[in-house]
Amino acid sequence: MLKTLSILRRALMAAFFLQLIAGLWLDFPMLWGWLLIGGAILASIAAESAHRPTPKGEGESNEAAVEVGSPVTGRWSALNSPADKVPSHGTSAYGQSHAIDITAAPEDRPAPTFGWWPIARGNRAFPAFDQPLFAVADATVVHASDRHRDHLSRNSYPALAYLFLEGLVRDTAGPGRVVGNHLILDLGDGVYAMYAHLRRGSLAVRPGDRVTAGQPVARCGNSGNSTEPHLHFQLMDGPDLTTARGLPFTWRGVGVPANGERFSVSGDELSTAS
Repeated sequence: MLKTLSILRRALMAAFFLQLIAGLWLDFPMLWGWLLIGGAILASIAAESAHRPTPKGEGESNEAAVEVGSPVTGRWSALNSPADKVPSHGTSAYGQSHAIDITAAPEDRPAPTFGWWPIARGNRAFPAFDQPLFAVADATVVHASDRHRDHLSRNSYPALAYLFLEGLVRDTAGPGRVVGNHLILDLGDGVYAMYAHLRRGSLAVRPGDRVTAGQPVARCGNSGNSTEPHLHFQLMDGPDLTTARGLPFTWRGVGVPANGERFSVSGDELSTAS
């Protein structure tokens, strides 16, 4: 059902964009455009409802968070955290109901601020770019792709409009274009970890590889639907982003940092994760 709804939504959006382009030369009734976009919205609502976890009955506890190691070392800051709201990114699609975004926040190198100018920046202006990422547990690699380019930042007011339109096109093309370069690890017991927006060509593992907790697996980048170099991390119940449902997580020794909260992880803590 989830896959069918996802394919239907994307097909309707693709048809809508094609009609817009063809409308430059051909005369289409406006009704067709409204029907296509309306159908895509209805399919999106139905898919969102199906993605959401089944509500707990009265007196039942919330689903227990899965404890894993940290995917980073050093000093970082959290954004779009499930500690503040669920779904943390405003949607449960692509298994991201409990996802989190983190950016590097070293004390000696502040990241560029969001503003009006410059409209876009190169990735090396951001301390998160090219930072190493680590396996959060002993696991098997089930997906690893890093062919998408690392684009310029979108962290300015003028770039937000472009980011919105770009996001619609990326979503129509499928989850791979949204998450960009990404890695999926099978942690066992029906739990999968996904790392998104990785740097192009940075993967240190391939599908089928076994990894151990704390092992370097990739580097932070700015691919896919991303405003600036950062790591998007989530746990989910399956490897298919179209059908997966998000799972709550907690990082060993860190917990779940809230929006704007800074946290630090040392290399020693990473190497002793079990």
